[in-house]
Amino acid sequence: MRASLAQERSSVINRIEKTLEDTNLKLGVVASDVVGASGRAMLAAIVRGETDPAVLAELAKGTLRNKIPQLKLALEGRITGHHRFLLQQWLDMLDFLDHKIALLEERIVENSRPFEATVVAWMQVPGLRRINAYSLLAEIGADLKQFPSAAHLASWAAVCPGNRESAGKQTSGRIRPGNPWLRRTLCEAAWAASRTKKSYFRALYQRLVRTRGKNRALIAVAHSLLVTVYSFTIAGELYRDLGLDYFDKLNKEHLQRSLVKRLEKLGHRVTLEPKASAA
Repeated sequence: MRASLAQERSSVINRIEKTLEDTNLKLGVVASDVVGASGRAMLAAIVRGETDPAVLAELAKGTLRNKIPQLKLALEGRITGHHRFLLQQWLDMLDFLDHKIALLEERIVENSRPFEATVVAWMQVPGLRRINAYSLLAEIGADLKQFPSAAHLASWAAVCPGNRESAGKQTSGRIRPGNPWLRRTLCEAAWAASRTKKSYFRALYQRLVRTRGKNRALIAVAHSLLVTVYSFTIAGELYRDLGLDYFDKLNKEHLQRSLVKRLEKLGHRVTLEPKASAA
């Protein structure tokens, strides 16, 4: 239910931006969050009847104040009473959804209290926020021993490549539909993990995205996340990241040859010498 309401909340925010676009206000171009503290203050002023771009721009808070000149340009538009009415309805709906989501999160926290240790352990994995850990807990449970292996869990969750072979020919690697809520959680976590600095999952994503594309690379990271959660949970250990340089250390000779070839293609003559050890 929380996931559905969060999705509806995103839709309401998109409608707010569309209404602003209809008035030629480009607030979303300057502010990363239209309904953040600064955005809500500006929207409330617009609903009250304020139209002066300079006055609206001065409502910016925090780091957004560094962009006041850009805000003044972005907030020039033609706002009618109809637009104000629509914005007020969307803002009321947004407040309603925020309230309901907060109530649901309180309930989720209360029901998940017996598994707090598991949730905290899972949150050590890059990309897994508390709400992601709660969702993972709801879909696969805290006792992962019900799954014989990590591969079995990944197959059940349908985040592993399909294996369709006929007459010795691989026909498709498309993944199965699986559990939509679990996949949503894993993909959201995978997207965040692929942008976590000095993380193994960032290295994995960058390694695969060049040849397989964004979608396949993201599913691969989601698969790796689920396997990682299973492995250290079953072992009763804490999560330890392999590091951003994991694949470089895995095959140093291959990396050296690759880098030398790249330099030679640029017209350089390369000679490798081992670094002298410190005395």
